[in-house]
Amino acid sequence: MKILPAIDIKDKKCVRLVKGDFDNTTEYEISPVDQARKYSEHSFKNLHIVDLDGALTGDTVNIDIIEEIVGKFDLKIEIGGGVRNFESIQKYVDAGVEKVILGSAAIKNKEFLKQACQKFPGKIALGLDAKDGYLSVSGWKENSNLKALDFLKDVNDYGASRLIYTDINRDGMKLSPNFDETENIANNSNCPVIISGGVSSIYDIKNAKELGNKNIEGIIVGKAIYDGDIKLEELAKEIDA
Repeated sequence: MKILPAIDIKDKKCVRLVKGDFDNTTEYEISPVDQARKYSEHSFKNLHIVDLDGALTGDTVNIDIIEEIVGKFDLKIEIGGGVRNFESIQKYVDAGVEKVILGSAAIKNKEFLKQACQKFPGKIALGLDAKDGYLSVSGWKENSNLKALDFLKDVNDYGASRLIYTDINRDGMKLSPNFDETENIANNSNCPVIISGGVSSIYDIKNAKELGNKNIEGIIVGKAIYDGDIKLEELAKEIDA
């Protein structure tokens, strides 16, 4: 199982939000590049990045930081946050990221998702962020009234290469991930699924592995690292790929 430590970028700094709330932000002293360096030095191979400035503006605000991280470290990066057009996808692909995450733009416009998967084969990850089973969009400020499973079934054959499933109620709360719902998504998804939201301790990583679900590809770890609940040394021991 892949472990994807997280970096959320806002105003060129590493931050963490609680349930995606921009008014409930914790800012950390370390820079995104230095945080990526720490992950690389601990032998992590995969990295999850969210450009929160991009989520607010719809532009690739921190492309320079992404390019620097890609250039300096041997990390496979998935990047999301406000990706709303082919131009932004192209910029990230040109920067050397492994996957570009489409969230709100894909949910609001399924045709955009379909064309993106065709235009950038193997590069598009679908981000489904759900609250009580229903998808949220626009920085989690809007409820789409779409059930995550129903939407997934509609777009399952479009060609996304990865699905990141986040339980908003758990995100940033360190309450443990919603394994049951994530497994339900994984059992219905045509592409591998990443667990996101709520990791609180090293036991959550071990529990994720013990699920034994072959369609669950990995797990994202964020706030628990920054707050010191999980030490990078012990997390690194769980690395498989």
